[in-house]
Amino acid sequence: MAKIVCGFLLMLAMTYAIQLVSAGGEGSLRPEQCPGACDYRCSATQYRKACLTYCNLCCNKRLCVPSGTYGHKEECPCYNDWKTKKGGPKCP
Repeated sequence: MAKIVCGFLLMLAMTYAIQLVSAGGEGSLRPEQCPGACDYRCSATQYRKACLTYCNLCCNKRLCVPSGTYGHKEECPCYNDWKTKKGGPKCP
């Protein structure tokens, strides 16, 4: 019985983590979820500090972070719309 309960709790925790990380679409996150989602989004880049800065700005502005560590920018408008002075993407 204990194994079943532990398995169920593990499944719930994994489901929540997947929802947090793969959340996409404007307004799909709560403000307190932005740091964790951005931490995952920026986990594979060599420019971690800049990535976290702009990811958190985008997340706080539109309450979304694209799924995965790269790409999928169409899931969150801020990532497609916010450009640098040179016209490149500001958000990772």
